Parts: sequence; C-alpha cells; structure tokens
Amino acid sequence: MFFSKKSKSLQIMSPVDGIVEAIETVNDPVFSQKMIGDGFAIFPESQEIYAPVNGVITNIFPTKHALGMVSETGVEVLLHFGIDTVELKGEPFEILVTENQTVTADTKIALIDLEKIAEFDKEPDILVILTNQDQYSSIELVASNKVAHQDTVAKVSIK
Repeated sequence: MFFSKKSKSLQIMSPVDGIVEAIETVNDPVFSQKMIGDGFAIFPESQEIYAPVNGVITNIFPTKHALGMVSETGVEVLLHFGIDTVELKGEPFEILVTENQTVTADTKIALIDLEKIAEFDKEPDILVILTNQDQYSSIELVASNKVAHQDTVAKVSIK
C-alpha cells in the first residue's frame, strides 16, 4: 500500500483593496525578474494595509517602506510599499505593528499616504513577495482585476 504525502498549501490574501498585477509587470526589475522571489502586486485603492497571511512580523525596515514576516507554514513574505520608496525615508508610511508580533490576515499592519507617494512621483504598488523559494514549489494567482483586502489572491504549494 502506498501512502501519499498530503501536500500543504498556503493562501495569500490581498493586503489592500485594489487591482491585482502580475509580478512580471511591476516597473522594477528586481521584482519583475523575481530576483528576490515570486509573488504579485496590488495597485492600491486604499491606504490601509493588512497582513496577507497569519504569521509573525520578523523585520520592519527603518525606512518603513517594507516589512518581513513568516507565515505559520514557514514561508517568508516580504511586503514592499511602492516602487523606489526607500528614498522617501519613511515619510508616507505609518507602521502599526512591531517586530515579533503575531498577526492574522485581518490585522491592519500599516497606513500609506497615497497622495504623498504621488507627490514624489513614485508608483504605489504594494508588493507581496515570497522570499524563501526553497520552502515552496509553486505560486498560483487565483484572482485578477479588483480585490478587497482579505480576498485570496494566490495559492502556494509548500514543499
């Protein structure tokens, strides 16, 4: 008798109300060429950012333009707020969580000032990148067009 290993999966929720974008279309080669990992982007229509998975906040960048977290399944998730926004030195961002804080997909983790990002002529895309590629075998986008935060955007097969 053969036993099959039950495959584990992880659902990634939209961290913000907005429009789903394939990672390949993002206007930054580091992300579009998946140099850091695979994922997706959301063009935000809201200033409220939520955790895309249940997990723990592991890193908050000093410039507040990004934060890292680890899901309950061990997948590392990088949330990056905007394109080239590190240059803004945290000005348009308010982080609402702390490192080592446990969060769920309904935890509001940040606020972004979309008008301020536009004033600096930066793109506001919210990027969700899975960085430890050795932990998952595939990521499949299951949503397109308009989504609300907490809508499932991607399903990840865990190794």
